[in-house]
Amino acid sequence: MANRITKERAELRELDLASLAGQLKAAKQEALNLRFRAATGQIDNHAELRAVRRRIARINTLIRQREIAAAEAGE
Repeated sequence: MANRITKERAELRELDLASLAGQLKAAKQEALNLRFRAATGQIDNHAELRAVRRRIARINTLIRQREIAAAEAGE
């Protein structure tokens, strides 16, 4: 499992800003769908919600890191 997470993080780091924004949009849509499924009792694995929230946080962190790096490079 740790290898899968490490691999996912490495793949996210390789993406450009536009791709990260697309991944973020897809992850937020997935989180919305999971919340609806959880509310209606149709979800089997509630850990999926946590994993998607963490993926969203990871993507937001990468986007913010790149914004900060761009601002520092522009100074």
